[in-house]
Amino acid sequence: MAEAGDGNFSNSQPKCSPTAITDAPITDPGSSIKESKSAAALKKSSRYRSRSLSASSTDSYSSASYTGSSSDEDDVSPREKLQKNSKEFSDFCVKNISQHAFGRREIEIAEQEMPGIMALRRRAGDDKPLKSAKIVGCTHINAQTAVLVETLVELGAQVRWAACNIYSTQNEVAAALAEAGYPVFAWRGETEEDFWWCIDKCVNAEGWQPNMILDDGGDATHLMLKKYPAMFKMIKGIVEESVTGVHRLYQLSKAGKLSVPAMNVNDSVTKTKFDNLYSCRESIIDSLKRTTDMMFGGKQVVLCGYGEVGKGCCQALKGLGCVVYVTEIDPICAIQACMDGFRVVKLNEVVRNVDIVVTATGNKNVVTREHMDKMKSGCVICNMGHSNTEIDVNSLRTPDLTWEKVRSQVDHVIWPDGKRIVLLAEGRLVNLSCSSLPSFVVSITAATQALALIELFNAPHGRYKSDVYLLPKKMDEYVASLHLPTFDAHLTELSDEQAKYMGLNKAGPFKPNYYRY
Repeated sequence: MAEAGDGNFSNSQPKCSPTAITDAPITDPGSSIKESKSAAALKKSSRYRSRSLSASSTDSYSSASYTGSSSDEDDVSPREKLQKNSKEFSDFCVKNISQHAFGRREIEIAEQEMPGIMALRRRAGDDKPLKSAKIVGCTHINAQTAVLVETLVELGAQVRWAACNIYSTQNEVAAALAEAGYPVFAWRGETEEDFWWCIDKCVNAEGWQPNMILDDGGDATHLMLKKYPAMFKMIKGIVEESVTGVHRLYQLSKAGKLSVPAMNVNDSVTKTKFDNLYSCRESIIDSLKRTTDMMFGGKQVVLCGYGEVGKGCCQALKGLGCVVYVTEIDPICAIQACMDGFRVVKLNEVVRNVDIVVTATGNKNVVTREHMDKMKSGCVICNMGHSNTEIDVNSLRTPDLTWEKVRSQVDHVIWPDGKRIVLLAEGRLVNLSCSSLPSFVVSITAATQALALIELFNAPHGRYKSDVYLLPKKMDEYVASLHLPTFDAHLTELSDEQAKYMGLNKAGPFKPNYYRY
């Protein structure tokens, strides 16, 4: 895939992106109320049982939260509460504003492990490169994202923020952002109606005309384009960081419906390698350990997809003694898996025997009801891709199956013969729903997102057309350089003779756009 040029940063990616994937957003805004009610009714039926949890169990498995306040035991919707922060600010909707002190401590811890974004905040803070930027943010809301939000404000931006996942919000962190005076609309365990309501509150507010979108999954872009098309035309740029969201942008571009420039951060080198590979290599183990307490040695695992996320997961599981199988549609990724020592199979060939099924494709219906009917009792199934469509969870919501809630984000789905599978996070992103991410890795992604926003917002008219672009390689290298001091790493400098021999600028970029790291 061609990357943007490093001269004027304006070379467009080709529009011929993969179009086989046409996954819709979680639910269209217009249909979310009806579907969420029907799902809720089914859950409350006699086919859904809930086990009681001890206090220690709740605290231990409150997913990326160490205060217990991210549990889902409070049934009162935040939309029904009237909350104000200590300065009488009320333009927010979070679970419990009184938890802000806990969230602030978590943000402070994250800042210590996020050297790149903090360095960018110090270096660019005086210049205010995002002055007059009004950003709608729709990302996971956790301590690391909060560092990004506060950095963007330090750089001059105004923001309104919602969550891109109904299970990944750290309630304490959302409360800390609200206490600091940021309009944030998110809580852990939103319904799908709540999900779209929160995004709508960020897009449509009195005296507010957004001019930038920072998206993770494409839902803010989708809602604004569908519900507020006139407002969407005023946007200067979109920054998207997920596979799912990038696919949607390419589809819009191909259909001629993308009227603003967009930056594909997901396929930037730094994001792909660190967020997708190195982060998932650690967080897949954390997620499975927290939710299932399982021993990995000797377990048989099938990993659907051998992209960067799949590669990281396979490395981690193999390192702990698992027997790992891989499914792939791409012959190049498949042969990589073979050379790395993994057997490439079709899911049907191994689904009866494996102990764990992990999806990481970005596609839809990768694991179907037919597959789950064949799984053995006790098989654990989870998703590491952004979209919640990879596992056909809706096919499990039938009268013949019983759902038993075991602990937060862990359900047993029980067949009539007594067989049960263990479903994590209802098929949503398991590492952000059931664990936490390494702050250092998120620092790299956050710095990449911030630079992309700065580039699009300050680009002269005509540099970017209504298309999808990759982050310029020079910026990728800059993001990497911001993090090297943490390792006390010292780069070798080219001599003038060496630079001339290689045909390079001594300051970079050091690799051509076609180079594959």
